[in-house]
Amino acid sequence: MKRLSALIAFCSLALLGAVPAAEAPSASQQQVQQVLAVAKEVQVQQAAIAENQARIDVKLATIAESIRVARILSARGGGK
Repeated sequence: MKRLSALIAFCSLALLGAVPAAEAPSASQQQVQQVLAVAKEVQVQQAAIAENQARIDVKLATIAESIRVARILSARGGGK
């Protein structure tokens, strides 16, 4: 996730460097604000994805444990 943040920062700087110097400062500032807003939104989405992945991992671990216990109990009972 840190690599993605670094990539976003790099792209932001690249976009800022690509803005021609002949443009009005207010347009340049507006573009900077838009890029920063998009970067912040992406970071919020990354945090949400990380939280969701953690929940998925917990649920998968619970299911795996349930399956393990079921196999043990079915082996004890003959499984038939």
